[in-house]
Amino acid sequence: MTLLRRSRVACGAFDAGDPKGATFVPLSVEMQRRVRTWAPPRADIAAWASTALGRRAAGRELAIRVVGPKESRRLNARYRGRDKATNVLSFPAAELPAGADQLPLGDLVICPDVLRTEAREQRKTLRAHWAHLVVHGTLHLIGYDHTQPDEASRMERREISILRRLGFPNPYRSS
Repeated sequence: MTLLRRSRVACGAFDAGDPKGATFVPLSVEMQRRVRTWAPPRADIAAWASTALGRRAAGRELAIRVVGPKESRRLNARYRGRDKATNVLSFPAAELPAGADQLPLGDLVICPDVLRTEAREQRKTLRAHWAHLVVHGTLHLIGYDHTQPDEASRMERREISILRRLGFPNPYRSS
């Protein structure tokens, strides 16, 4: 397999717990593109994921793989038992021993074709929907889920709060 584009960027946020407010919390993001379709700049994706992680971003690595519907469908069928393309899949990394320079957080697999269709159906901007699903997938990597109603409510509240900080509207409100 040949990657169309592979790039890495470090992004982060300032640690609100730092009394001086000057500690930069880095998140290393590697992006692999398997399709030639529009995707937000990797720096934006890194900023969205970093905001979702907050202090948990420190010293972590996140891999983003942008794929077409066939690959999304294959992975969704294999790992979730659902034979259809999906918007985002989250694969948490295994824990590494303490002391490693960078600690992998996990992988997000994003299908822009599905995102585009959903954004159009939900009357959202494509950029806002990308931000939402990067935040959504990143929250899955740190243990958030939505299989039970109380978990779903907690995750949605967190997403809304993060997206508001990033300047995006509530993704669960219809336009």
